[in-house]
Amino acid sequence: MAESGTSGRPSAALRRALAPLALAQFICSFAGSNMNVMINDISEDLDTTVQGVQVAITIFLLVMAALMIPGGKLTDLYGRKRCFTAGLILYGIGALLSAVSPGLGVLILGNSIFEGVGTALLIPPVYILATLLFTSVTARARAFGVISAMGGIGAAAGPLIGGLITSAISWRAAFVFQALIIAVIVWLSRRVPDPLAADPTRPFDTVGAILSAVGLILLVTGILAADNNVWLMIALIAAGALVLALFFRFTRAKERAGKEVLLSTSLFHNRTSNLGLVTQNTQWLMLMGVSFVVSAYLQVVRGYDAIQTGVIFSAVTAGLLVSSLAAERLAKRRAQATLIQAGFVVTIAGIGALLAMVIGTPNVWAFAPGLLLIGLGLGAMLTPSVNIVQSSFGEELQGEISGLSRSVSNLGSSLGTAIAGTVLVAGITSTPERSYGLAMVVLAAVGVIGLVASAFLPRTIATTETPGLPPPHPPEALGTT
Repeated sequence: MAESGTSGRPSAALRRALAPLALAQFICSFAGSNMNVMINDISEDLDTTVQGVQVAITIFLLVMAALMIPGGKLTDLYGRKRCFTAGLILYGIGALLSAVSPGLGVLILGNSIFEGVGTALLIPPVYILATLLFTSVTARARAFGVISAMGGIGAAAGPLIGGLITSAISWRAAFVFQALIIAVIVWLSRRVPDPLAADPTRPFDTVGAILSAVGLILLVTGILAADNNVWLMIALIAAGALVLALFFRFTRAKERAGKEVLLSTSLFHNRTSNLGLVTQNTQWLMLMGVSFVVSAYLQVVRGYDAIQTGVIFSAVTAGLLVSSLAAERLAKRRAQATLIQAGFVVTIAGIGALLAMVIGTPNVWAFAPGLLLIGLGLGAMLTPSVNIVQSSFGEELQGEISGLSRSVSNLGSSLGTAIAGTVLVAGITSTPERSYGLAMVVLAAVGVIGLVASAFLPRTIATTETPGLPPPHPPEALGTT
């Protein structure tokens, strides 16, 4: 497949391949946020509580985070295209199951499990295929920009689109909408090539996959237990940390023995990539945390319906669209580290505006400035963070780094819903303003952590080329000079 035409732009065939990849990232991010505006509708229809819906949302995000690393590894065994298609089919089944769910249990099975597993299978191939198909630094930067922007827009537009569908038809129709989009993606992806041959003879680290998944699940479950039992929370978090420590010890032992591992520890030897992963995690934590907190507050405390809540969130979508459209132009003028730092500053300012302008006033427009700033800030830094991490390694590690990168991002999403949501839900009926304010303070503190990490990103990233492989840090793709 030709890389580009005479104009230097990607060929028509590559542009057709990019469309289903970007649309897949859009719908998966959409699924992570659109349920936020259905909290009241789902809880009433399924006879559950706000906390029950929060658990369903968090499990969906957690399943993605826990299985993304194994999902990335499976692409080496069975092929990127095959895993992509299998993930789409599982996701579509889950969406249809969710649409007809009679209770919370079936909703969790369809949305949280089937859609979560499907996403873990289909998302790593999105970034691996983009890396392998778009080999020139300019084309790769543009491809990552489109995919990351669609992910951010999907997460931000989820409340608006979900609100429109829920108000016009039903919350169940929102899942039918997802299934229809999945069908379109399957059709569009018919001719997407897989540049590397699958190798089913490669061993799969089953024990490592189980340890990593169990550790992440225990960690987030512990956070969810914070408002029920503090000691249970501490025990679960400690158990999760212990299991993850065992995972890394087990992995190092297998590496020394020369055996195939789930995740190469060499991935963590790259300081720039590590810092990029921290920024990815905190970005998605803030986005999903703000989405859940504001949505729950508007519906439970202010009594707004799904469409009203979705319209308010259009400010985030507008901000993301503006900054995403300007991302390529900004990357030519500023270093990626500068864009990420600026994004964190603007996002933290947006959270500050939500704190200063919302509490104590019934005016719905008080939410707009803060949400707009959050959208602008996140849109400016989502693409640079992905580009820094994904371009830090050559082809031989793309399956692993893609799985790790997506796992870290989705872990941030699940932590955002778990941490900020738990703080809010704990006192939303008794002290709503205080709980809302505290949740926002927690999210702002997370933003500061991300800002500090981004301050250590190098302005100019040195490259160490591997023979026969693209440079691990393409300078143009990283926005450096």
